[in-house]
Amino acid sequence: MQRYIACNAGISTATPQRRTPFVAIRHLLHLVAFISCIEILNDASLRSDGRRPTELRAPTFEVVPGGANGADGSASASMGLTSVRVEVFGPREGRSRAQALHNRASVSVEVAGRRRRGRGDRRVAELASSLRDTFQPAILTALYPRAQIDIHVHILAHDGALLSTCINVTSLALLSAGVPMRDLVAAVTAGVHGSTVLCDLTALEEADMPSATVAVLPRSGKVALVGMETRLHVERFGEMFDVARRAAGVLCAEMRAVARGRAREMLDATDSGPAVPREGENDSGAVMMEE
Repeated sequence: MQRYIACNAGISTATPQRRTPFVAIRHLLHLVAFISCIEILNDASLRSDGRRPTELRAPTFEVVPGGANGADGSASASMGLTSVRVEVFGPREGRSRAQALHNRASVSVEVAGRRRRGRGDRRVAELASSLRDTFQPAILTALYPRAQIDIHVHILAHDGALLSTCINVTSLALLSAGVPMRDLVAAVTAGVHGSTVLCDLTALEEADMPSATVAVLPRSGKVALVGMETRLHVERFGEMFDVARRAAGVLCAEMRAVARGRAREMLDATDSGPAVPREGENDSGAVMMEE
């Protein structure tokens, strides 16, 4: 950590009023030098932010029934410095009868970030496609023929594990909107540094090692998504996949606890309805990660 702080202090420079190409190149060289100073794992097997290899950043989930712009459900989450908010509209009648599916509901995903990008941006299109492919099978779309479910994803801050954070928040937003699903979908981004598997990567760690995002349905054990853009040996991938799957089960237990707490608050406010099991009670859907 001392080395990290020293490198961080070394690149603190004043920004000139007029930026020239030489200034931009100098800033780029400072950034390269800053990244090279960061150790992914130190001699004590601790990461640059002090976490152990398989330790997750402290998640913060918030579930809100309804939301801005008339949304039926919304949720937000932060994993470290990565922050995402998701709003769900529907199930509702489709805008176009020609595009409606007669036997199931259609699912559409829109992604927006802090930077204004064109609709044809490749990264945004890939993220939206991955989310749609993940939740289309998880949602019980057959219950709503000719209907439409719109998912709006707002990226507030990005510091690694963006896809997995979007998947986790979308699961809670769909739950908040009352959309029936086979199970909550939980995801974790993992990578391999040398022979060590790391979970919940930061942006700097993702740029330094091969990584993959694994999304699972913990109750059934089915895999909803495996996204990987880099090459990795099959033996290393199997080890990384197993660790990510177990970590996703732990994260899903946290998501269930947040959902139960929100439901309990709503029941207490209305002073009616069935009892909601409290944390620690027998729940067949809870998946815990054993050491």
